[in-house]
Amino acid sequence: MKRVEKGDMVLFINGNRDGYSPEQCDRTMTVGELIEFLSDFDDDTLVMMKNDNGYTYGSIGYVDFEDEVVFDDEESED
Repeated sequence: MKRVEKGDMVLFINGNRDGYSPEQCDRTMTVGELIEFLSDFDDDTLVMMKNDNGYTYGSIGYVDFEDEVVFDDEESED
């Protein structure tokens, strides 16, 4: 992992606020689609989050990923 420096190429992922639960979000990329999309970029391209039209930014690290099974409200109460 690398710090961003002046002149670095950065691929920004724009943060979208689509809903208050995963079920409210429109279609999203699969891991396979993301891998295919990223294969067009140089391996050294930095990846960051851009929020609020560039008002705030965020880094992406290994500990920033988590996986979970999403349940609807009725199933999660069981």
